[in-house]
Amino acid sequence: MIFGIGIDIIEIERIKKSVQKFNDIFLNKIYTKTELDYCLSKKNQYQHLAARFAAKEAIAKALATGWSKGFRWKDIEIYNESSGMPNVHLHGHIKEFLGTDKSLKITMSHSEHYVTCFAIIYANQSI
Repeated sequence: MIFGIGIDIIEIERIKKSVQKFNDIFLNKIYTKTELDYCLSKKNQYQHLAARFAAKEAIAKALATGWSKGFRWKDIEIYNESSGMPNVHLHGHIKEFLGTDKSLKITMSHSEHYVTCFAIIYANQSI
């Protein structure tokens, strides 16, 4: 059973402008240390930052919690498996909201100018 889906698309340039204008204020509000270490080590760091921003937005839409129910940017942490597949660590109220009976998967894609992410929340099934 599917509990929620979310999608987001963002211009990479928009994230670049936010970083250039607000620098650490923006970066530290949105991203965890792990995310920053990963993204800022990459040649195309704005693309990676934009991908994580889009993922957090898509997950927020799938959860449908809104800001009033405790959504915090850093409660969602995007990382890559050794295979390169994106995955998510949830923290705080978001983790509690999802519970143990549901799972979350994301997929991200990008072009030269845009990044998109799709998130799905579904029921865990026992076999």
